[in-house]
Amino acid sequence: MSHGPQFEIEKNFPDSVITGIFQSWTFDPWIITPLLLTAGVYLRGWRDLHRRLPRRFAVWRLIAFQAGLLTLFLALASPLHPLAELLLQFHMIQHMLLMMVIPPLLLLGAPLLPLLRGLPRPVLQYGLSHVFASTALQRLGRFLTHPIVCLVAFTVSNVTWHLPGLYELALRSEFWHDVQHVFFLSTGLLFWWPVVQPWPSRLRWPRWTMIPYLLFADIQNTALSAFLIFSERVLYPTYAAVPRLWGISALDDQAAAGAIMWVPGSVIFLIPVGVLAIRLLDSPRTRSVTRNKVSYEAVKVE
Repeated sequence: MSHGPQFEIEKNFPDSVITGIFQSWTFDPWIITPLLLTAGVYLRGWRDLHRRLPRRFAVWRLIAFQAGLLTLFLALASPLHPLAELLLQFHMIQHMLLMMVIPPLLLLGAPLLPLLRGLPRPVLQYGLSHVFASTALQRLGRFLTHPIVCLVAFTVSNVTWHLPGLYELALRSEFWHDVQHVFFLSTGLLFWWPVVQPWPSRLRWPRWTMIPYLLFADIQNTALSAFLIFSERVLYPTYAAVPRLWGISALDDQAAAGAIMWVPGSVIFLIPVGVLAIRLLDSPRTRSVTRNKVSYEAVKVE
């Protein structure tokens, strides 16, 4: 593998390997600098908006957004990264963070206005007058945030990058590994956009449609995880060639990765399904229909 922990992996000394892994935090300026800048710009914009609209930009939105950035740092710079190069199950955790945890956290922060408001005034004025006023950019934004586009992009990216050929390419090449992560994060943001619907974006489909939307995503996630769990051969040969930590065989590691994708992945999809169902059942319209039905039944009885 051309990228990985900055220490020598020796098969005869697993303890030294494990110690080196847990000491291998990566403080790459290409990771740290954008994250710190984004956190600072958001905080600056959020503080101003919180004073003006305290209910719309509550403290929990700030916490959600900064937690998303912190989780992104942990996914890319913590010991999880070198562990992901030795065990597929840790690689799966990293990918799930990029696709299913970080995007909804960032979007729950309603990041559009805080990030714009936090920019220096000259940059903001130029962006509003030239970039965001562009008709082509607005059309592109409407296209990319359409639920069908979001769902297809997420599904295709998830399935394609887990095909053995492309997955092995990402394991062998640092460049393609970074490309893979960009795809996972960007399509994750697209997928969760219609579910979270960050303010002030407009609703494209009725809220109830997000239930089958999430269930379809769960089905494709379950199918992919079952493919990993029940395969009788090692799908990614790289993991058969690296040192085996904790005596886990490559095939057992692959099955564990599939189980991680299956169970926690399904939970992540099904929690918002439950929240949406409760909100829809408790909506004023639903309560009104229920009351009318009860009144009608009472009249029939009388």
